[in-house]
Amino acid sequence: MLTRTLARLSWVDLILRVFQIIAAIVIVIGIVNVFRSNTYTSNQWATLVFAGLAQGSIYALIALGYTLVYGILLMINFAHGEVYMAGAFSTVFLAGYFSNTGFLQSSPILAIIIMIIFAAAVSTAIALLLERIAYRPLRNAPRLIPLITAIGASFTLQYTFRGLYGAEFKSYPQVPALSGTVNVIGFDVPLVQLVVFFAAVGLMIALYLYVERTKSGKAMRAVSEDKDVARLMGIDIDRVIVTTFALGGALAGAAGVFNGLFRPQGVFFFMGFFPGIKAFTAAVLGGIGNIPGAMIGGLMLGLIESLGPNSIVEGLGIPSANQLKDAIAFSVLVLILIYRPQGIFGERLAEKKA
Repeated sequence: MLTRTLARLSWVDLILRVFQIIAAIVIVIGIVNVFRSNTYTSNQWATLVFAGLAQGSIYALIALGYTLVYGILLMINFAHGEVYMAGAFSTVFLAGYFSNTGFLQSSPILAIIIMIIFAAAVSTAIALLLERIAYRPLRNAPRLIPLITAIGASFTLQYTFRGLYGAEFKSYPQVPALSGTVNVIGFDVPLVQLVVFFAAVGLMIALYLYVERTKSGKAMRAVSEDKDVARLMGIDIDRVIVTTFALGGALAGAAGVFNGLFRPQGVFFFMGFFPGIKAFTAAVLGGIGNIPGAMIGGLMLGLIESLGPNSIVEGLGIPSANQLKDAIAFSVLVLILIYRPQGIFGERLAEKKA
C-alpha cells in the first residue's frame, strides 16, 4: 500500500510532504521549549491573545473588502489598502479637531461614532471612484489587466494623499475614556483592545446578516454565483457591484479609525500597504470569496502575529523574535496553503471560476 501511494506522488508532492513534516516538527519544538522555560506568565499570554484579537479584527474588516470584490468580480483589488489609508488619514485631522475643542474628552462615544462615519464616507467615496474610473471600463478585459490597474491605482492614491496631506507621520489623539484596563476572567486587559475587538466584530456580524438576510444581499450572492443568470432574473449587476465596493470601503474606513484608537502612531500616506497585504493574506487564509472565512482568517492572522514570535521563534533560540512577526505571518500562510490550497473555509472552485 505504501509503495503504491509513493508511486502516485510526484517529486513535487514528495518535497511538499517532507517540508510539511519538517515545518510541523520545528513549530512543535519551538512551542515546547517556550512553555518549558516558563518565560511568560499567564497574564502576559492573555495580554498577547487580546492584542492579537484586536489587531486581527482590524485585518478582518479590511479583508472583507477583498473577499467581497473577489466574490463578485473574481479580481483582487490591490488598491484596497489605500482605501483603508484614505479613511484613516483623513479622519486623523477630524480627531485632532475634536481633541483640541474638548469634544473627544467630553463626549467620547459620540465623537468616535462621528469619526467612524466620516472615515467610512471618505473610504466609500474612494472605493466608488476606483470602481467607476479604474475597474468598470475593464470589466470584460483579461483578468491580468484589472490586476495591473489595481496596482497602478494603489500608487496613484498613495501619492495623491501625500500631496494633499504631506509625507509627515501623524497620530490619533489619546482617548481618556478608553485608557485603563478591565478585568476579564481574572486578567487585566486594556479597555481599548476590548472596544476595538467588539466594535469590529459587531460590524462583521452586521455585514454577514446583510448579505444573508436582505434582498440586496441575496442579489450579491446571486451575482457571485452566475452573473448571466442573475441578469436574466432582473438583477441590476452594476448596482450590485457598486454596493459591494461601497460596503468594502465603509468597512475599511471603520478599520482605519479602530487602528487609530488601538495604535495611534504611524498615520501617513504609505500606511495602507502592509495592512492591505496582511488583510489579503487573511482573506486567502480563510478562503478568498468566503465572508466568514475572511473574518476568521483575520482573527487568526492577528493571533499568529501576536503569539508566533513569543511561542515559536523564541523557543528556537532566534534573537529579536518580535521583529519577525511579519515573516511568521506570511510563513504560516504558506504552510496552511500547502496543506489546504483553497484556504481554511474555502471551497474548490469550478474550472470556469478558477
